[in-house]
Amino acid sequence: MIETLQTIHAHIFDVDRLPLAIAAMLIVCIAGMMTGPLGGNAMPLFWKVVDALFGRLGGRLDRSDRTPQDLMFRGFIITATALAVSYLAGRLAAQVAWHYPLYHIAEILLLTLTLSAGAVWFALFRLHTAIATEGAAKGAFYAISRSTRTNLAANDEYTITRVGMALGARAFDKALVAPILWYLIGGLEAAYLYAGLAALAWRFGRDGFTKGFGQVPLALEKLMGFVPTALAGLLLALAGVFTPTGRMSTALSALRPGPGKAAYFEGGLPISSMAYALNVSLGGATQDLEGSAIRRQWAGPKGATAQLGAKHLHRGLYLVLIAHILLLAVLFGAIVVSGHRLLDF
Repeated sequence: MIETLQTIHAHIFDVDRLPLAIAAMLIVCIAGMMTGPLGGNAMPLFWKVVDALFGRLGGRLDRSDRTPQDLMFRGFIITATALAVSYLAGRLAAQVAWHYPLYHIAEILLLTLTLSAGAVWFALFRLHTAIATEGAAKGAFYAISRSTRTNLAANDEYTITRVGMALGARAFDKALVAPILWYLIGGLEAAYLYAGLAALAWRFGRDGFTKGFGQVPLALEKLMGFVPTALAGLLLALAGVFTPTGRMSTALSALRPGPGKAAYFEGGLPISSMAYALNVSLGGATQDLEGSAIRRQWAGPKGATAQLGAKHLHRGLYLVLIAHILLLAVLFGAIVVSGHRLLDF
């Protein structure tokens, strides 16, 4: 049985990358908490690079007076170009890592550019402080707004709290679980390719409410992100058993299709798992930074409250932290299953 698992394990991904992924994850957890969101944005640094290169151009091309077909074609051109740049960046990163192999330090640091963890926690801690002390934490709302691309200017505390909690679940999925999984499968090239695609979906996808421009990156991101999203959702559901007042059994019901579940483009299984584990409703209508309406459906068990405050955000942050610990446990477990020890790497 063990030999069979090891054979399957080896065919799915390179086991030698496991300790590097663990090291990169620990770095972004610790460094992110020390620095906070750079430039007020808690998402991965490579997402910011993609946004700097293509965000302004894409924003000019994504014009509401164009037909959906025209917008989709424009989105396809931007997406193809950005993915080519992302893949080349991954190839360059892999070459640098190969030429400077000293303890794999270069490879670990280059992988961290596609990840985010501690910066998201920092932003959520600041948001919790701001809500609990009626806005005393300077810049707290700005970081959540920039990181989620949500206009929070006219929103109440309940909506801001829901947006913050959703950021924790979605960043765990798109900015940690997915790039790590693709790194294990295809190295830095695959991690950078996914990160570039996730950045485009974050910048132009509008949670599925795009009028055509963001449909191509959304579709491609769903193709690459479907399995990581399922894993992230499962880990968040399992985290419910270790969270005060959390309900793992209820959270696991979020993994089944049906009403009260978030659509994939609106956060999918991670959002549903968090909502069900904490017995809250997440989602609801907001506006993005360009003023477009984002009408997310409600995710959560029947009768759950959507009037969320500091105590709900505290529980949500705790749930996310536990999910990160569980991800580390999965990675360490994968090393054990592979038959290796950390000293062997």
